Amino acid sequence: MEILIENTRIIAKVGDLVKETTDAIVNAANHTLLGGGGVDGAIHSAGGTEILRECKAIRKTDFPDGLPTGKAVITSGADLPARFVIHTVGPIFGAESNNEAKLLTDCYRNSLELAVSKNLRSIAFPSISTGAFYFPKDLAAQISSQAITAFLRTNENLESINLVFFSDTDLRTFEKHQAF
Repeated sequence: MEILIENTRIIAKVGDLVKETTDAIVNAANHTLLGGGGVDGAIHSAGGTEILRECKAIRKTDFPDGLPTGKAVITSGADLPARFVIHTVGPIFGAESNNEAKLLTDCYRNSLELAVSKNLRSIAFPSISTGAFYFPKDLAAQISSQAITAFLRTNENLESINLVFFSDTDLRTFEKHQAF
């Protein structure tokens, strides 16, 4: 799936996020920023120890209690093809006092704002919170596409946004429920 919104090309595809050559990839991180399973573990594993070192520095100076849900921070891409990694903590579905939709929107908006603030032109996202955090994939498709559309209506600095899905089934679910 490929669409154009406000001169930004959006591509939804199946792929391996750690192989993306965009300026930044987004890590669906956990609060600790110290690695974990799924996308988070794959990024830390493929990116090497520099990403972990930078995440520890962020924890020490800015977020000693962990990165709050919906916020975003940036590190280098270290050994990854992407120059940067934007780390954001998605909401755990059913555990956020009915604020899950707002917090997921914040993940996308804050990641996009951070990319633009660093003069980046391209970014790739996983499907945030739809794995171990149990966010329903159909609802996540609506929320993520609405958040991206709202951001692009007020900001034209990004050339491309890749939405990278784990499987054909996940991509088809996104395509069926997206709201671009």
